[in-house]
Amino acid sequence: MVKERARILIVGGGYVGMYTALRLQRKLKPELKRGEVEITVVTPDPYMTYQPFLPEAAAGSISPRHVVVPLRRVLDQCRIVIGEAQSIDHAKRTATLTTLATEEEGAGAEQITYDELVLAPGSISRALPIPGLADYAIGFKTVEEAIGLRNHVIEQMDIASSTRDPAIRDAALTFVFVGGGYAGVEALGELEDMARYTARYYHNVKPDDMKWILVEASDRILPEVGEEMGKYTITQLRRRNIDVRLETRLESCADRVAVLSDGARFPTRTVVWTAGVKPHPILAATDLPRNGRGRLKCTAELTVEGVTHAWAAGDAAAVPDVTAGEPGKETAPNAQHAVRQAKVLGDNIAHCLRDEPLETYSHKYVGSVASLGLHKGVAHVYGRKLRGYPAWFMHRVYHLSRVPTFNRKARVLAEWTLAGLFKREIVSLGSLEHPRAEFELAAGGKHPLDPKLDPKGSS
Repeated sequence: MVKERARILIVGGGYVGMYTALRLQRKLKPELKRGEVEITVVTPDPYMTYQPFLPEAAAGSISPRHVVVPLRRVLDQCRIVIGEAQSIDHAKRTATLTTLATEEEGAGAEQITYDELVLAPGSISRALPIPGLADYAIGFKTVEEAIGLRNHVIEQMDIASSTRDPAIRDAALTFVFVGGGYAGVEALGELEDMARYTARYYHNVKPDDMKWILVEASDRILPEVGEEMGKYTITQLRRRNIDVRLETRLESCADRVAVLSDGARFPTRTVVWTAGVKPHPILAATDLPRNGRGRLKCTAELTVEGVTHAWAAGDAAAVPDVTAGEPGKETAPNAQHAVRQAKVLGDNIAHCLRDEPLETYSHKYVGSVASLGLHKGVAHVYGRKLRGYPAWFMHRVYHLSRVPTFNRKARVLAEWTLAGLFKREIVSLGSLEHPRAEFELAAGGKHPLDPKLDPKGSS
């Protein structure tokens, strides 16, 4: 039993936030029933996004609503606050929040007090000051970006099919992806595969008409699967006529022209930015210690170093890797560690409230799997290297086992089964991004973004 009523504040509803809250619901079930514990989750979205499924959602293999998990359903014992933490004063145990109602009320940000703090805001895209990047590029971290990119790619094929201008056609059929990590390679592989299939329904657009370009600043891609599998991936992508450019950077995409550091210039209407992430800005608005990269300094028990009653895990935390032989080694900021850290984090908070000894987070990295499109993939798991269909199958099996809730597992498996029996969907629903545009034009108004834009278009 806890000695006194404890208020637990969890900032972030991603992997760590949701799984920690889920673990606390189970470990503190008696205390929650007696009202001795209160759990509050502050998150900008009412759902958790299972990001490994974003490439398949973009390719149409999985419905967007099955890539996300509704927090209010799975965290029924928690108070869910849809908003964002603006600052945290841990010395006073207070957090300043803005919610959806803050602007409507006009009363300014509100403060919430807590006894135990869990910081799990995740990370955001690391954008560089590249000319045109903010105006024309799109990221690949959210389900909205994934579906928007799918709509955009199909729309570009529609443009290319309709125009008589060779310059417009060439720009519409040129797709530039920046970043050779998981997000960039998997998104490129799935979307190229989808576009290649979609081209069979166009009378004047062939797969060879499209240019797919992967730009990576280092000398390798997919470092998580090992050097050998990384080279194999490059070979497979190039066999599909995908232009892989290593040790190359994007220097500009102004005026819809991608300019690379090797001197190449590509007129393009599609630039996808997946070149890394950085810690969430909320970490800088706290009084908690951070390392040189801006992540919270943590112990192996997932407490914030030198501070009591503060916890962190996932992308926001620099957690020492106790399984590594070298001192100072930290766990990689990926989903494999985040999910396992959340389990230990939930247990340790329960131990702390009950004055029990804390557990140490220890997990040796078992390997990685990556999809390169339908029936194509690479994997390096437990020292074994797989490629092609076996790797792709392992990728699906692994992530199906990891997606939370039986409900989501069953729905995803059903969609995969139906996708194997029927043809792909090739519909672009660009108007979903601006649902009021059609009515505003009909009512005599202008397009909410630009009067020149097509009200049904995604770009």
